[in-house]
Amino acid sequence: MTSPTTVLVAGVDEVGRGPLAGPVVAAAVILHPDRPIAGLADSKKLSEARREALAAEIRDKALAWALGRCEPAEIDRLNILQASLLAMQRAVLALDPPPVHALIDGNRCPALPCTAEAIVKGDATEPAISAASILAKVVRDQEMVALDRDFPDYGFAGHKGYPTADHLAALERVGPCAHHRQSFAPVRRLLEQAQSELPF
Repeated sequence: MTSPTTVLVAGVDEVGRGPLAGPVVAAAVILHPDRPIAGLADSKKLSEARREALAAEIRDKALAWALGRCEPAEIDRLNILQASLLAMQRAVLALDPPPVHALIDGNRCPALPCTAEAIVKGDATEPAISAASILAKVVRDQEMVALDRDFPDYGFAGHKGYPTADHLAALERVGPCAHHRQSFAPVRRLLEQAQSELPF
C-alpha cells in the first residue's frame, strides 16, 4: 500500500543493444522509500554474483518492478534504437502501481503516459535506474545461458550474444540461428553470402 505522499518515480534501463543475438530486455523499478537497498550501481560494474544477489533483493524490496522486451524479429523490423525504446515502454506500462515520473537511462525517452526524463549514464547516478539495469541484465544473461543449452555451437553462455571473436568465428563456422538479429551487419553479411551461393 502506498501512502498519499509517496512519489512514484520509476527508474528504467535496457540491456542488449549491442549483441548479435537474443532479445533486448528492459526493466522498470519503483524503489520503496522505506526499504533501501545498499550497493546499487551500474550493472556492468558489478560481479555476476553481486548482480544476482541484488536482483533478488530488488524483487523483494521494490515497491514495483516490471520487465519489457523485444525479440530479434522485432529488432530487425524496427531497428535497435526503436526496439530498445519499445522494450522500455513495455516495462513502464507493466508497472503496478503506475509511476507519475520516469527516469530513463540514456538520451532519449520512450512514449509514456507519465512525465519522463532522460539521464545519460543514469545507471551510475540514479539508484532506481541502477536497480533497473541490474534486473534487466540478470534476466537477459540467464536467458542467454538457457539459450546456450539449445544452441551449444555459439557459446552464448559466455559472450551472451555480443560480437566477440569466438562468436564471430562460430557464426562463420555454422551460420546464424533463429535467435540471431538478421539486420546486424555480421549476420546480414553471412545471410547475403549464403543467398548468393544458392544455385539458380
